[in-house]
Amino acid sequence: MGDGIQVLVTGANGHLGYNLTKELLAHGHTVRASVRSLADASKVARLRALGNVEIVEVDLYKPNQFRAALEGISLLFHLAAVYSYVTTQGREHEEVVRPSVEGAENAIRAAADAKVRKVILTSSIVTLPMTRAGARSSTEADWNEELEVPYFRAKVLAEKRAWDLARERNIDLVTILPGAICGPGFSRSTPSIDLIDAIMSGYFRAGIPNSNFPYVDVRDVASAHALVAENDCAGRFIVCNDHFPSLSELNEKMHAIDPSVPRPMMSMPDFMLPLAPFFDRLNHTFLGTPRIVTPEFIATTRGKIWNASSARIKRETGWKQSVSLEQSLKDTMNTIRKIRETGS
Repeated sequence: MGDGIQVLVTGANGHLGYNLTKELLAHGHTVRASVRSLADASKVARLRALGNVEIVEVDLYKPNQFRAALEGISLLFHLAAVYSYVTTQGREHEEVVRPSVEGAENAIRAAADAKVRKVILTSSIVTLPMTRAGARSSTEADWNEELEVPYFRAKVLAEKRAWDLARERNIDLVTILPGAICGPGFSRSTPSIDLIDAIMSGYFRAGIPNSNFPYVDVRDVASAHALVAENDCAGRFIVCNDHFPSLSELNEKMHAIDPSVPRPMMSMPDFMLPLAPFFDRLNHTFLGTPRIVTPEFIATTRGKIWNASSARIKRETGWKQSVSLEQSLKDTMNTIRKIRETGS
């Protein structure tokens, strides 16, 4: 992507969108950033403070508005989607699945109509199968077939639909599959940030599951998006840390950063995991911690680990993990504290 190329970033007010906008501006590119509503002063002000960025309003359900935002654009970064594990019972499709799938569909159609040469769509590591410990790593060729968790279903269906439409409309599509994104630059929480917030609040004090966490810093994910745009490459790209910490390791590193973060008293036996949603509700009620697990999530992930590698993007673009886990956790925890203290 050379100097003067114009890009549109959807979902620019989100955690990744904000950091990607900042990264692209630092590279000297012309950025048009979309938000759902220009009336939301806090979202607009935060983006405007980054510098020379054009901010536009795009409702992903309004194709004409989307096409207008793409006028003069050469490359679309489509980030906007719903990221949520805890949904209203019976409303999972409307709250999570439909916005993701229809948003991806409308992005590809609008890009084709506007003759945008390339689309980079942010998908997720949850589109890949989890594995048993010791099994081979999942690769970009694999797809998750266990879709009981609404968010898993939304990301798989959205990405597959985007690939189908891209082939049909002759769009140059690349998809990025990041791990659980943490790090600074968020103004509101996500399920990934909620886990860090919960650990800080003592969520796992009574016991911590024998699970791992596919951690990646938002700045590394933003860098990956920029590199994929700048290089002549195609297909799917996993973006994650070189090592996925266990939840115990994550908790211990956070305690080392801040000794007020409680340590768990024990590892939670696997047979107790079905009780996790019950304890999740109790913690939410009495500690005020975010809701982070559901029965579907436990049933799908029990006995499995996140198991993937960023080898392909490293090989094809030269990307590498540049932010250490410790630094990313420090920055995430500091941002959470600031939001708790100031409310913004």
